[in-house]
Amino acid sequence: MPKKRSGGGLSPTQQAAKFLGVSVLAGAVLAGIALPAFGALGLAAKGSVESFDELPANLKTPPLSQRTTILDSEGGLIATVYSRDRTVVDLKSVSPYMQKAIVAIEDSRFYEHGAVDLKGVLRALNKNVQSSGVSQGASTLTQQLVKNVAVEEAGDDPTKVAQATQQTIGRKIKELKYAIQLEEELSKKKILENYLNITFFGEQAYGVEAASQRYFSTHAKNLTLPQAALLAGIVQSPSRYDPVNDEAEATKRRNTVLKRMAEVGDISEAEAATAQQAPLGLKVKKPKNGCITAVQGASFFCKYVERVFRNDPVFGKTKEERAKVWNQGGLTIRTTLEPQAQKSVQSSLKDHVYKSDKVAAAATLVEPGTGKILGMGQSKPYGYGKNETEYNYSVNASMGGSNFGFPTGSTFKPFVAAAALEEGRPANQSYSAPYQMPYPDTVQTCSSKPWTNDGRPKYTLENESESEKGPYQLQKAMELSVNTYFVQMLADIGMCPVVKMTDKLGVVQGNGTKVPEVPSSMTLGSTGLSPLTMASAYAAFASRGMYCTPIAIESITQTVGGTKKSLEVPKSTCSRAMSEKTADTINTLLSGVVDSGTGKQAGLSGRDNAGKTGTTDSRKNAWFVGYTPNLSGAVWVGSATQKVEMTNIYIGGRYHGEVYGGDTPGPIWRDAMTGALKGKEATPFNRVFIPKPPEKDRGDNNGNGNGNGNRDNNGDDNGDDGGFLSGLLTNGGNTNGGNTNGGNANRGTNGGFFQGQSNGNDNSGGRG
Repeated sequence: MPKKRSGGGLSPTQQAAKFLGVSVLAGAVLAGIALPAFGALGLAAKGSVESFDELPANLKTPPLSQRTTILDSEGGLIATVYSRDRTVVDLKSVSPYMQKAIVAIEDSRFYEHGAVDLKGVLRALNKNVQSSGVSQGASTLTQQLVKNVAVEEAGDDPTKVAQATQQTIGRKIKELKYAIQLEEELSKKKILENYLNITFFGEQAYGVEAASQRYFSTHAKNLTLPQAALLAGIVQSPSRYDPVNDEAEATKRRNTVLKRMAEVGDISEAEAATAQQAPLGLKVKKPKNGCITAVQGASFFCKYVERVFRNDPVFGKTKEERAKVWNQGGLTIRTTLEPQAQKSVQSSLKDHVYKSDKVAAAATLVEPGTGKILGMGQSKPYGYGKNETEYNYSVNASMGGSNFGFPTGSTFKPFVAAAALEEGRPANQSYSAPYQMPYPDTVQTCSSKPWTNDGRPKYTLENESESEKGPYQLQKAMELSVNTYFVQMLADIGMCPVVKMTDKLGVVQGNGTKVPEVPSSMTLGSTGLSPLTMASAYAAFASRGMYCTPIAIESITQTVGGTKKSLEVPKSTCSRAMSEKTADTINTLLSGVVDSGTGKQAGLSGRDNAGKTGTTDSRKNAWFVGYTPNLSGAVWVGSATQKVEMTNIYIGGRYHGEVYGGDTPGPIWRDAMTGALKGKEATPFNRVFIPKPPEKDRGDNNGNGNGNGNRDNNGDDNGDDGGFLSGLLTNGGNTNGGNTNGGNANRGTNGGFFQGQSNGNDNSGGRG
């Protein structure tokens, strides 16, 4: 019985016998003999196949994975991404030196033999027996191509890669049959071309063009003799012969290739000697893979584009199908990102917030009427180190953002106003709006079950300053961002109109769910939303009521097998969210915010603009969302962890006793918008006239009319213009509304604004 080596492996005699068995097998295949006749060779052993004839007739060659190029709207490069850094080239675009070098060192009889080189098999067998090991293989370039195809098909799945490269007779049988097929169907030059494009050259470079760029910063067609010999030598063991990490070993291997080229007559001995004396001459380009390399701070937008591709069914029915297309690459993706806008966004963020600050900032710009994302950035760079993050604070969680978004504060109030206007409330609507008040006892929801103020004690709210106490009409309440006013408005119209409005505006929480029907969420912005959501919603105001879903991709072409084809891309869906009159009214109201309200520090000069500030409890978040007729933008400043209270804090080198939406995100918005709009047309809004109501409509009269303005016990308006507050604040109703604090509002009758809240002669009615 033959002895095993001490390490447990096969003895040289056993290795020779095994290799001889494979060699005989190869000869049998070439002779067209069915493999079952060679059962004595043990082909039914684990890892083999049962029958040569049972193998599929054709080798399924997958398209070679290539790099994907992501471009801005003007065709400028944003980033290059790939699972395989490869650029497929024709053989005529490969240096003749390279073609000769790879053949000489890998398969010198390539042009003379068929799929299997029996002479090479015998030579390798002899070498291996003499060396008491496996020092030389016998696979032809065609066989190696087949194996590389299997590896390519396996992708990044380690199990499949192992199966594609396992040293079993079964795999060899498949390799042989497919090699025969390729030799029958393709010319030698085409086989060589395919091999040079598919093989791995180390340093993340697949194919000869990528390798030429990686090691020498040149094209494959320009490779010199020494350069070509170096690359050809790497193929056998990319890690061992890596010239970047082991120049001496790589030089030794290169010189072996040059010697072999001289032996087979491709070059002269003198040429080989001269080339062997040449330095390696590396001019290495570092791999630039992935969105982390994106220009102008567009890394987060780049990742957003990738997530759009991986998530949208337009690119494939299943997640796996979409991932396969993305990993295959060869895509040229032209995006909506506008270079001028992106540069302005990033510059503004850098000027106002440092990456080392305790808080972060994110900004997104969207084009009204199209939904195109023109700019997206944040103060903390994309990455995994200190003061870096991989989370995109501008988008929802499903697209790489935070889990819930960020509470928006008073930037939510325009949605309430728009809903009220759509319900028929006048643009000069007035409410008592006290400094402090309890939330109403009940507020109607979209279901039959109303929201109930069941806190013990009852939930209350107050305005930012004690000086803010009504009565106020809508324009002034919006300018000053009066909390109690908008809670009263919500109680008046109910929450369902607001829900319908936010649904039409694409407003969802950062986790993708609907905004909860509670007054604090429906008025004061206690729910987390993303800057992209807010910028897109406000864009509907700018476009006179048309909401367009955000889009990031303009077009995609894919190169497969040298052929380019266009792919379908997601389209923005535009729909009417509100009437033009409502949108024009909101634009007029929000223009006042930047003219003389809380957003004065954000106002633009030389063009119509509008916006709204927002600051949340404990100043953990500050917002400014604003727009012109041709650009909408949202800026958030805060802590991603929601643990930093922005009081007595330095942001961007500036001290803030208390952060407000107008003084921190406001200037970021102003500078970002100014740069993005430079040179663009200053389109005006379609403003509306908002009359001031007569003094008597502010609650100073005793109205007892049951006509146009009476409100019945169910809270329904029975008239056109008057008394929808049941005489409490207007000229209708049956109560004594003479005092601004409500007068004698009676529970359960026409006198109380909040159903069941007013209690006898107290101030509750007025506070409503």
